[in-house]
Amino acid sequence: MGNRGPKPKGNVRIKWSTNFAYAMGLLASDGCLSGDGRHIIFTSKDREQAENFRKALNITYKLGKKASGATLEKKYFLVQFCDVLFYEYLLSIGFTPNKSKTIGEIQIPEEYFFDFLRGSFDGDGSFHSYYDPRWKSSFMFYTIFVSASKKHIDWLRNEIYKRLKIQGHITHGKTASVYQLKYAKADSSKILKSMYNGDEAICLSRKRQKVEKALALVGKKLTT
Repeated sequence: MGNRGPKPKGNVRIKWSTNFAYAMGLLASDGCLSGDGRHIIFTSKDREQAENFRKALNITYKLGKKASGATLEKKYFLVQFCDVLFYEYLLSIGFTPNKSKTIGEIQIPEEYFFDFLRGSFDGDGSFHSYYDPRWKSSFMFYTIFVSASKKHIDWLRNEIYKRLKIQGHITHGKTASVYQLKYAKADSSKILKSMYNGDEAICLSRKRQKVEKALALVGKKLTT
């Protein structure tokens, strides 16, 4: 037999946990698998988000920066590293290179779905609240998940329904190529309490604070 060379070694410990599932959610939203079969790339405008990604995977790769846009005014934080075993594992659970429009179902252990969802929310999701002028003291809020892949949005919707029995509704974003999965007040509260499953869970702090402020106005808390 010929010499096939040494087996590739991975630096990411592939073991499902609350943190690992959260990192998978971040990758599904703000991450990218390069076309070379080796590199994993994560970018975010939030430094904390990039640091959370490294923390969740327990990796120490350098945090870089890159500029984007026609004027290069938009600054992003970048985590990029080579890990063939981790790359191949990501492919095996549903990730795809240049996945924005092709990603579908991600194979996640049942007990870690909402950790994954929290990562997806921190990556591409949004939360907004407002007083509806049509009714006196009517405070509304929405939790929204975003993807360029209809398959992925449909999968998220189905998985959330299986666990919480809430439907949500799908609309287009600012462009027809982006899909938004929206949950209004009561259903939104159920999702948020399931995603933020403890005070120690890794999350983007500014989003959590925004959510906590809105829930406080209706006499609710994220955790008990």
